[in-house]
Amino acid sequence: MTPKEFSLITGRLMRCPAAPFYEAGVRAAVELLCEEHGLVFRRDRFGNVLVELKTARRARPLVLAAHMDHPGFEIVRELAPGRWLAQFNGGVPSRYFRQGVPVRLLPGATPAKIFRCVGEGAPKQLELRATGRTRFNGPRPTFAVWELEDFAVRDGRIHGRSCDDLVGVASVLATLIDLKRLQRKVHVIGVISRAEEVGFMGALTVAGAGLLPRDALVISLETSKELPSVAMGRGVIIRVGDRSSIFDPKSTCFLTEVAADLQRDDRRFKFQRALMSGGTCEATAYQEFGLTTAGVCIALGNYHNCGQRERLAAEYVSLADACGMVRLLARAAECVTQFDSFVGRLPARLERLLVQARQRLVQAQ
Repeated sequence: MTPKEFSLITGRLMRCPAAPFYEAGVRAAVELLCEEHGLVFRRDRFGNVLVELKTARRARPLVLAAHMDHPGFEIVRELAPGRWLAQFNGGVPSRYFRQGVPVRLLPGATPAKIFRCVGEGAPKQLELRATGRTRFNGPRPTFAVWELEDFAVRDGRIHGRSCDDLVGVASVLATLIDLKRLQRKVHVIGVISRAEEVGFMGALTVAGAGLLPRDALVISLETSKELPSVAMGRGVIIRVGDRSSIFDPKSTCFLTEVAADLQRDDRRFKFQRALMSGGTCEATAYQEFGLTTAGVCIALGNYHNCGQRERLAAEYVSLADACGMVRLLARAAECVTQFDSFVGRLPARLERLLVQARQRLVQAQ
């Protein structure tokens, strides 16, 4: 998967504005990409998309999970022509909701702005007003997003309103496309879920419906707020856990060993390992339903569009980090049949060290 091809996939997704419960545009782009590349997919009854590539009959299933939504506004009702009461769904501090901040009403891409906040607390309710018209005649809006650039690639970085988590969705699709194109023997299921920003609703419905094999290894894919322990441009991050939980240690060890092998094969491949405590991801939700989980992410700038000096800004990630995430996932899909062997490397190393320790310590008494 070349950076150019990954950018093309990501751009098609990120040019589709979405908010919790209003992911239809992104979902249509996901399904069209699957059709173009011959990937088998289906929707569940809750509107999540499941994509499956099964070319090995007995391989342990590897599940790659990412979400389609991004924090945004849901239109509650029309207050008057050109005026709406909206509720914001997702985690953004109150100080970013200033009067006059531009938003985009959808469908129709109608320009509007925040006029005032209505009440206190969360979820936040606001009055939005259309701009640039004396009379509003557009289609009835159902949701709105920040008026920020949809997608761009500049200086080796992807910029756009919704890197979180459409870069993750693009990584799921890119991994499946690569594996199919290279005719690898794998069993990979992509779970592309809805309404993650308001409590993992899509992931919970998938887990609660028992749609995933019980022996699957579920890997949650995210773009996660850059923290002092990690740095953008230093590679894909293997997540030890998130703000709420620690992920399966053996699965984390497996991914670490796979990444180390990739690095031995190609010194340009970079990876990091960290506890990404900036938020809670879908891995925690799947784990609570008894599935074996791990997490992978890349560092994200302007998390949830919260830029410097309390101004809204496009999110951004390293394109090289994203392509590295795809490489790691594709290799993990091929190696998951050797899971026990990879996980057993550390105990074997420690056993060898134990033998050496006993000999050396006895000699040095």
